[in-house]
Amino acid sequence: MNLSSHLVQRVLKLPPPLTRDLVVERDLRVPIPDGVDLLADRWAPRTGGEGLPTALIRCPYGRRGVIALGAVRPLAERGYQVLIQSTRGGFGSGGTPDHMRQERADGLATLDWLVEQQWAGDAIVLIGTSYMGYVQWAVADRVPPQVKAMIPHMTESALTLEFLRGDGMSLQTPFGWGAMIAQQERPFAMVRQPFELKGIRRALDTLPLADADLAALGHRSDYIQAILAHDADDPHWAALDHRDRVADVTVPVSSIGGWYDIFLPGQIRDFTTLQAAGRPARLTIGPWTHTSLDNTLTREAVEFGLAHARGEQPPERAPVRLYVTGEEAWRDFASWPPQGYEGRRLHLHPGGALAVEPPTAPRSDGYRYDPADPTPSVGGVTMPPGAGRVDNTALEARPDVLTYTTPVLDEDVEVVGEVSAEIWFRSSLPYADVFVRLCEVDAQGRSVNVCDGLTGLTGADELGRATVRLWPTAHRFRRGRRIRVQVSSGAFPRYARNPGTGEPLATATTLRAADQSVHHGPEHPSAVILPVRVAL
Repeated sequence: MNLSSHLVQRVLKLPPPLTRDLVVERDLRVPIPDGVDLLADRWAPRTGGEGLPTALIRCPYGRRGVIALGAVRPLAERGYQVLIQSTRGGFGSGGTPDHMRQERADGLATLDWLVEQQWAGDAIVLIGTSYMGYVQWAVADRVPPQVKAMIPHMTESALTLEFLRGDGMSLQTPFGWGAMIAQQERPFAMVRQPFELKGIRRALDTLPLADADLAALGHRSDYIQAILAHDADDPHWAALDHRDRVADVTVPVSSIGGWYDIFLPGQIRDFTTLQAAGRPARLTIGPWTHTSLDNTLTREAVEFGLAHARGEQPPERAPVRLYVTGEEAWRDFASWPPQGYEGRRLHLHPGGALAVEPPTAPRSDGYRYDPADPTPSVGGVTMPPGAGRVDNTALEARPDVLTYTTPVLDEDVEVVGEVSAEIWFRSSLPYADVFVRLCEVDAQGRSVNVCDGLTGLTGADELGRATVRLWPTAHRFRRGRRIRVQVSSGAFPRYARNPGTGEPLATATTLRAADQSVHHGPEHPSAVILPVRVAL
């Protein structure tokens, strides 16, 4: 009796497998043209494994342990043979790690090798989460005919670049990933990781930030230094940007994302690119964070991936399937963004009010932002622990957070699509950030986050309109509840704190507090813009 198989089935709520009797071939050598060998393991049913469709997973996190238990075994038990390969420079694979920048050449060479293997059969499905989904996009426009489908999960075609936007750098996720990847091959690394999170978090307070890797690791990290030195437009990142390949992908793609996932905007961008190009694609977005335990990937690999691998059509469904939070139900749509939803403005008013009607008199609200005591990130789009939907009561009690709230809703309001805000803003300093969060307030006054976003400003000491792109959402605000908008100047450490000096984030050592003002009136109509189906 295979206890691990039964445990995974129970935790992921999977149907029973076809077999639990598997065989594993370890340390297969995959030659790459530059002379490097990458190691891979092949998992297959002990009987009848040769010729089955091959699930290819290319992974930077090793080939055993949790990855093997949760990602590989369920597929090998349910109709696939699985080849899991360690990417360059890690877990026995040769070469020097240069994460994300070398995956196209290595991935194409791996596919060339795979199709020549006697056991491989004539169908390959590319499967994987996060980095393991990104590597699919790196090769997707040049796959051999044996590749029948792709299932990228919680990922996008330009991994890292969303974090490095010039108008707001996401700090916690890329720094935490860089620290993890630098230490993951130490003895007992998996056991030690939870105990190291506090140390990594404390390291983000380091000034200058360029020394934070020393504080966290005791040595330099090439990846962390790169994210601090090069913004998203820097040629340094050109080799990892595969956005221009997406429209040329011809194999069917089933993309799976989460409303609180760090890669969601890019994942939606990739899907809409495929849809605009007329490519076979579908999108599923659930109420998940980046590391939520969920069976959707395995189920999609069986229902969608195996069907295409066998030359069949998967069960019919709409191109877009969304979990509508608030309603707590799945809904199907023909496209993203769905038709029938129009942008409606909810205006900020004096006294913390939020209403459809524009304000009639010029007013402003103020707060002081101090990067030495930065407004914290609470829940939302961040890495666990604490990601997703959380109580914002303590955050909203801070003096550096403004809130604006509607009266109690007399009917449901359904918001599905891209959310944005226009905030008329002035700072006492030229450099400032504007963070906007959309929340739902229940009958007991508990405020729970729905989506949010941040933008950075220069010339902020002159009154101007800050346009903030919030995370996409599908949420139904229930009758009897209220809609709330928060405005502040940061969410640290999800985003790097703005020092207020204009110095580069990597080298800044001075933190300057600023007096901020949010304006609302006939000439400065600050508002959040919601794609709604029901008139407010």
